[in-house]
Amino acid sequence: MSLPLTGIRVLDLSNVLAGPFCGYHLARLGSEVIKIENSNGGDLARRLGADPQRAERLQGLSFVAVNAGKQSVALDLKSEAGREVFFRLMSKADVLLENFRPKVMERLGLGFDALCKRNPRLIYCAISGFGQNGPWSARPAYDQIVQGLSGAMSITGDAATAPLRTGFPISDTIAGLTAAFAISAALVEQQQMGRGRFIDVSLLEATISAMGWVVSNHLNGGVEPRPMGNENFTAAPSGTFRTATGPLNIAANEQKQYRTLCDLIGRPDLKTDPRFAKREARKMNRAALSDELNAALSYRPAEEWEALLNAAGVPAGCVLTVPQVLREPQLLERGFVETLALDRAGEPPLRITRPGFRLDEAFPVPALPPSLGADTERWLARLGYTCPEIEHLIASGAAGTARQGGADFPRVRPATDGAA
Repeated sequence: MSLPLTGIRVLDLSNVLAGPFCGYHLARLGSEVIKIENSNGGDLARRLGADPQRAERLQGLSFVAVNAGKQSVALDLKSEAGREVFFRLMSKADVLLENFRPKVMERLGLGFDALCKRNPRLIYCAISGFGQNGPWSARPAYDQIVQGLSGAMSITGDAATAPLRTGFPISDTIAGLTAAFAISAALVEQQQMGRGRFIDVSLLEATISAMGWVVSNHLNGGVEPRPMGNENFTAAPSGTFRTATGPLNIAANEQKQYRTLCDLIGRPDLKTDPRFAKREARKMNRAALSDELNAALSYRPAEEWEALLNAAGVPAGCVLTVPQVLREPQLLERGFVETLALDRAGEPPLRITRPGFRLDEAFPVPALPPSLGADTERWLARLGYTCPEIEHLIASGAAGTARQGGADFPRVRPATDGAA
């Protein structure tokens, strides 16, 4: 089937999460994504995840999550021969994606200025912790560091528990989506105008940009954001409440929803209580209102309240675990979890999640995440190298292939200049 980015070729030099997450979305939209990996170990995420045996084979579950449907070419970009292979690949590419620290690619002779002379249509997307310039630009950065510097941790949790990081690497994830969005926009221009672009994605700025409401309240309202736990600073009652069986999220943000909630829980008096009758009054007295609601909700299970409230137009939802939500009919019906082909006989098949959107045609299930160097020889041949030249590139270490054993690549820790 034809997908929106069919025919687009992406060289993905990134590793771990932010860049690979971007590349995963581009691949699922139809791009041919070729991972360019260090010959001595590849993407660091190959060794990360909950299954040590897969990690030992350089197919760690963290790698599996965001690399299905890609190809892998293993090159030593510090060698002249490895760079020459890269130049040939790059001349046939539409997009280059990397997440090294600023200036690393320039030191290798692979920066945007050098590459765009060889391929003026190239879209070059650099993801880093803080952007390509500024006093922090040279600092190493991972998601945890950026969450703290962005202010996000300072408003996560409550007065007793903040600062807290989110339960998943949100800064990496948002930066990856930001990069995919920017690349997709640049591809439109490339196809129409024939020109390339340099895209500078900062984990820090992508995270703060996603915090738009709280940032705007400070910039334009003079309000310093503070941690509020599970409460919603824009409305009340809007947060997590206690029921007979566990927590329940309720978001009665509109006046009509609040009045309906009061009737359903058997507390119509709360509609006219001067502490709660109006929106701003409820926000000022949210703690007292939560006490009243918790007491009223304690007589029924969360699931019953969820059904009753939603049926009446009051948004409500149980607080689920990851295993629980993945079993929900809502996700099952929409095919959100996909099963890949068997990796090895006797092992359960790998499962991944598709992107958070659907097209009018179903996504094809992608191929398994590639072994390190799985496509090196094929691409060397396509680029015009002869069999003896290919053997020499492999023997010299300028290129690596899956037939060298995948997990038998030298156990050298890959460079961690990436932002994530």
